[in-house]
Amino acid sequence: MEQYYHNNLYLNLLLLFISAVSLSFAAIFYKHRSQYYNHPNLPPGRPGIPYLGETLDFLSTGWTGRPEKFVTDRIREFSSSAFKTHIVGEPTVVLTGAEGNKFLFTNENKLVVVWWPDSVSKIFPFSETTSIHEESRRFRKFLPQFMKPEALQRYVGEMDEVARRHFASLWEDRYRVEVLPLVKKYTFWVACRLFVSLDDPARIAELGVPFDDVASGIFALPFDLPWTPFRRAIRASKFIREEYLVGIIRRRKAELATAAAAAEEDILSYMLTATDDGGEHMSEIDIADKILGLLVGSHDTAAATCTFVVKFLSELPDVYDRVYQEQMEIARSKSAGELLNWEDIKKMKYSWNVACEVLRLTPPVQGSFREATTDFIFSGFSIPKGWICIYKMQLYWSVPSTHKNEKYFPKPEKFDPSRFEGSGPEPYTFVPFGGGPKMCPGKEYARLEILVFMHNLVKRFRFEMLIPGEKIIVNPICVPANGLPIRLFPHKA
Repeated sequence: MEQYYHNNLYLNLLLLFISAVSLSFAAIFYKHRSQYYNHPNLPPGRPGIPYLGETLDFLSTGWTGRPEKFVTDRIREFSSSAFKTHIVGEPTVVLTGAEGNKFLFTNENKLVVVWWPDSVSKIFPFSETTSIHEESRRFRKFLPQFMKPEALQRYVGEMDEVARRHFASLWEDRYRVEVLPLVKKYTFWVACRLFVSLDDPARIAELGVPFDDVASGIFALPFDLPWTPFRRAIRASKFIREEYLVGIIRRRKAELATAAAAAEEDILSYMLTATDDGGEHMSEIDIADKILGLLVGSHDTAAATCTFVVKFLSELPDVYDRVYQEQMEIARSKSAGELLNWEDIKKMKYSWNVACEVLRLTPPVQGSFREATTDFIFSGFSIPKGWICIYKMQLYWSVPSTHKNEKYFPKPEKFDPSRFEGSGPEPYTFVPFGGGPKMCPGKEYARLEILVFMHNLVKRFRFEMLIPGEKIIVNPICVPANGLPIRLFPHKA
């Protein structure tokens, strides 16, 4: 009862604080926003209520399992593939369809740049001498050298070893499991192994406690108060970087200096030996920032995709049978204890088509934010400098958007992996990893992680969902509302 009282007290104080701030500054923010909306030839739309704009509507559609509704309602209302709104504290234009995707992807660092809320910089502090945009460009410049297929080939066996140990310790000899939390443990273990060569389950579990606070706080309401998830994320980020990762970095520097570690051992060694255009090495804290960012970026999205793979395989026995056949042909070609390799991955063509169809129907991220760095014209409308742009991915059945647009994907609600055979979908219509010159550098890493998971899953089990038709929510990652509990049916030896 005492805990209940304190929880309600905190909630009431929080609501009182929000109300006070909203009432005190509504007029100021409304005036500021109105100046933005007086710009000529803007797309149709509305600014919403003072201060909050349409943010609550934007978020609530995801919480209720219909994240596409915010966009599709406005496309129908305004009869336009671009519309203006006001969300996350900023005047925003939403661009939809393949044309909008192509425009933003091909004009990155020309007309638009990646945009993050200020709250993200508090959790992931960047260099004091460079901006978030400069740090992002620096990161994307060297990261593909590690994440490209030819560089990742050597790590397939390590991923498979982690997956085998993961399934042996957390799945086998169990009647029922909740998929999402388990898969998060798998993706975190893989990331720790490949990024910093951390492989001790006890140390990974120890790091996982503050890491969960960081992951939970990134998209929490940015109230920097002692009891909030946002404050916990700031503290946890500082602890991981300064008390944990910096120690690992210093030990690795010593190992590299004595040739006890190789430059190609993992991404940490690569960061320590790489230099920028001026021949300068990154500082220890900069490397710690980027390693933490990689751990977070490779965690929830891949885990969500693996979870939905389980969902669709449990619902579609014909698809499961074809995946099982493909994976068992590979398993039977291996000697006892032999790990997967790059050649095995290349044989998983149907399995990857299945994963792509999962990503089409349930992409983990709804879209991405960009900031206009100059005034420009899109589809006849003026987009002012400083506005935030969103490219929107189709999640379910929104006809005007790409992932479920019948123009690009006939019978869009049908699960059909054959869509990805041959040359696959038209450019800029299938965009879970972005597109064009700014394709996500982690795409190949995610592909390997997902396929290794699928291989180890289906060769061990059949399974069925314990909550048929389980609701899907977006908060902000697309996930099953109850974590996808399933019953396991081990294959007979």
